[in-house]
Amino acid sequence: MKKCMIFIGLLFFALTARAQQDLLDQIDKDENAAATAAFKGLKIVNFESTKLLYKREFYFVVSHRFGSIKNGFDDFFGLDFANTRLHLLYGITDNINISISRNSFNKTYDFSGKYRFVAQNKDFPFTVVGYSQLAINTLLEEALILRPVDFSDRVSVTQQLLISRKVNDRLSLQLMPTIFHEGYTAYDPQENTQYALGFGGRYKLSKRLSLNIDYGWHLNRASGSPFVNPLSIGVDIETGGHVFQLHFTNAQPTFESGFLGNARGDWGEGDFYFGFNLSRVFNF
Repeated sequence: MKKCMIFIGLLFFALTARAQQDLLDQIDKDENAAATAAFKGLKIVNFESTKLLYKREFYFVVSHRFGSIKNGFDDFFGLDFANTRLHLLYGITDNINISISRNSFNKTYDFSGKYRFVAQNKDFPFTVVGYSQLAINTLLEEALILRPVDFSDRVSVTQQLLISRKVNDRLSLQLMPTIFHEGYTAYDPQENTQYALGFGGRYKLSKRLSLNIDYGWHLNRASGSPFVNPLSIGVDIETGGHVFQLHFTNAQPTFESGFLGNARGDWGEGDFYFGFNLSRVFNF
């Protein structure tokens, strides 16, 4: 974990340093301009960004994570053990979104809401968004947990506060304090209620290309747990009505309690996953 934190700190420092001249160039411009499009994708990589759909926009998002590339050609670099999430989102208003999805990890269905409290402007330096999610594990069976399965065992609930700042036209940063509760934990000593702090950022490389990174620091991981903190690095590619995200991550699940509580990959051992998020927007 310490190495990951150092890596993220160095990367953020490098991105910030690279952006200083751009920031100076923006001083004489409208201060409200920095609030526009801090993130082009609804997700940074794994974590939600502060971007919301506009009213009556409908998004269809496919998130795909191949299996670990560690085994090479034995499973064709993870092709044989892929995980897919199909995600439908709708903008009720410009500030309120709802969504439903199905994830092949534990055959999980999730329902979520995303709501903006305030947008960055000349009088307030951050965009603040709330995110709530309820996920239902339909794979859980009595044979696995050696007792009758209650519905509460299947449910996990996540609550996040997403706080972002668009520093300038190239650099955006985000902080994600998170609390989530798993009805059943795969590692028995782990407390059901868990806490995490997420860090994320986007650096615009060109008009249609950006570098993205996010990291989840689990704050009360049980000693001896086989699970690790999720670290993900990728790029956003804008292509007309699509935002295509390509990335590498050490977490295969794509919903919040999944990647925060159940990431297993080890970057140092080459045990990580290639994946993508593909978004298509429709207007009604």
